[in-house]
Amino acid sequence: ATLTGADLTGTNLDAVSSGGITGTPKALRTDWILRNGYLIGPGVNLSGVNLQDADLTGANLQRAQLENANLTGADLTGANLTGAGLTGVTWSNTTCLDGSITNTGCALEF
Repeated sequence: ATLTGADLTGTNLDAVSSGGITGTPKALRTDWILRNGYLIGPGVNLSGVNLQDADLTGANLQRAQLENANLTGADLTGANLTGAGLTGVTWSNTTCLDGSITNTGCALEF
């Protein structure tokens, strides 16, 4: 999907599952970002997606479904993972919320 020029400020994105998105939206809802072709924000469904090397600095991932996602090399510095589902996540050289590097998993809060 191409979101070039789309205004998503009033869109309900709860539990959205995306991928392969191109283009830059005109506007996104508060607390939402577009990274690696995925819409990322509170309650998003990112189960099984490849977020390898994604810059998720400060991302709001509250209640996000991240089960079996690949977070190898991803940067989660300052991200909010409160209530996120992290079962089966691939952690390798991942930067955690507090800036530490892990191969085994990040704490949900720092």
